[in-house]
Amino acid sequence: MENSKFTDAEVRTIKSTQAQSGKLDVGSLVLVAILLAAGFILNATVGSMLAITGIKPEFCIAAYCLAILLLKPNLPQAIIFGILAATVIQITTSIPGVEYVADIPGAAVTFLLVNKFTDDKTPVYLPFVVGFVTTLVSGLIFASIAMVIVLKGALASMLPLLIVVLSTAVGNALVVGGLYPALRKVVSR
Repeated sequence: MENSKFTDAEVRTIKSTQAQSGKLDVGSLVLVAILLAAGFILNATVGSMLAITGIKPEFCIAAYCLAILLLKPNLPQAIIFGILAATVIQITTSIPGVEYVADIPGAAVTFLLVNKFTDDKTPVYLPFVVGFVTTLVSGLIFASIAMVIVLKGALASMLPLLIVVLSTAVGNALVVGGLYPALRKVVSR
């Protein structure tokens, strides 16, 4: 910085304080965009291929879980991540609009889990738990609405939906838990 009154260490401290107060820098926003884009591509390709077996993982949920774990945004920002994910998912979803109802609470749950169980050191199991619980919450909301709207309340259809939700929750837990350590190292640089 030209004619700067601050040393490099002081500038980093200022940036760190800004991040702690809930401001996301451009790099953080780019990370969210990249994660959501990757989630969309995986939804459109791998997710569609797995839909043949009755299991369609929702990788955008894993993307916003990772974004919230890595960036530790405030609650409104976390909800915006959920809204952005729901918007991206509209292209590949089977029931347009329902993702907003499912992913906003999902992002809020992610925020609550991350803020409850992180301090100086994130427990090694937390990314797995966050991926699983968030997907379970979002998936159960989606499945409940799908059962009423599309399946007209057919109880016989609930078991296959629950299998899809649980399978997706396990898959997203593995994705979030597997990617978090490497992404954390990249983000902390």
